[in-house]
Amino acid sequence: MGAAARYAALVAPLHPIEASELHARRERVFLVLAGLFLGSMTMLNILGVSRFIDMSPTVFGVQIPLVLAVGVLPYPITFLCTDFISELYGRRRASSVVWVGCGLNLWVVAFLWLGGTLPPAPTIDPATGLPPTDAYDFAFFRIRMLTMGAVMASMLAYLAAQFCDVFLFHFWKRLTRGRHLWLRNNGSTMVSQFVDTFAVITITHFYARALPIDPDLALWPQLWIFIGSGYVFKFSVALLDTIPFYLGVSWLSRYLEIDPTEEHNEI
Repeated sequence: MGAAARYAALVAPLHPIEASELHARRERVFLVLAGLFLGSMTMLNILGVSRFIDMSPTVFGVQIPLVLAVGVLPYPITFLCTDFISELYGRRRASSVVWVGCGLNLWVVAFLWLGGTLPPAPTIDPATGLPPTDAYDFAFFRIRMLTMGAVMASMLAYLAAQFCDVFLFHFWKRLTRGRHLWLRNNGSTMVSQFVDTFAVITITHFYARALPIDPDLALWPQLWIFIGSGYVFKFSVALLDTIPFYLGVSWLSRYLEIDPTEEHNEI
């Protein structure tokens, strides 16, 4: 029995909708990338601004402010996933995943709303709009308030940033005729992440009033700390993921038998 026959005996038979083992392999990889993207998007919108992490470094005796919302931590992964999908599967699939992510987050918000309206009705503190801190369901209503309050900011920033990322990725891919992978990976991510960071911070404050702003201090310096901190984190991670992205595209293009350069003329 040859190596191919032994491999075929080990793997499960193909489902009738799977045209070939190669087709099944391509769909499984897409499922992993899309699932990681959608899971990260859902998680970051639930966690959102529920906690801020002070990671301010001290450089030459000067403390540089770096304050991150915990929801920012998984966010760079979403751009890496859409870049992989854009590179290997094309712009249409990447855009479709972005729209599914939007719908999924609205689905989560719908159940957060429903969970807060079903009986029994909690005792609400009029000063905070929440149950007492020692109530069993305080954590749910706190997360619900932050998520519902910031959902408009999150969705607008999400759509603007992700479509910006997909558009710029393919703009530079067409411009360079499939060359300079580092340019479209870093360029699209860095521009789109600034769009996202600026939008989500400003809308979260002016629309949802969900940021921990000190009313005794000037507003915009505080907002720029949040914007700058979030962007520096995302910018740094985008630079660090260049090598994994190169290696991933190189391996996956062979594993999936896809030539990414064939797609550079797609409109």
